[in-house]
Amino acid sequence: MTEGAAEPKSLEALRILVVEDEMLVAMELGEILQGFGCFVIGPASRIRHALRLAGEAEIDAAVLDVNVAGEKVFPVAEVLTRRGVPFVFATGYGAAGIDGVFPDSPILQKPYAEAALAAALTDALSRPAA
Repeated sequence: MTEGAAEPKSLEALRILVVEDEMLVAMELGEILQGFGCFVIGPASRIRHALRLAGEAEIDAAVLDVNVAGEKVFPVAEVLTRRGVPFVFATGYGAAGIDGVFPDSPILQKPYAEAALAAALTDALSRPAA
């Protein structure tokens, strides 16, 4: 992740669920989101915790690491989809890491710039709810 993105007004005051098992990545992502004016929910570093937050927390969007402690994040994405909560997949594997599941969801290639994160979240938020 790199610096240099202007604060996106469209993300200000949004509650963003972070699902990421790499603590340094989660901390940096949280700082970037807070810099955008977002409120960070989590981070969840295990699927069980992520499922609870996805099902119960008040959230506006989510950033989901695809591989969380050896488990795929897809059950979390399913819960978010049922709730109408948009999300972005973050992965070092690109579209191949999604295995064709949720083909219409934005994919953020790791490592990513702040501007790419803002653009992916804005894209997810602008899509009609499934």
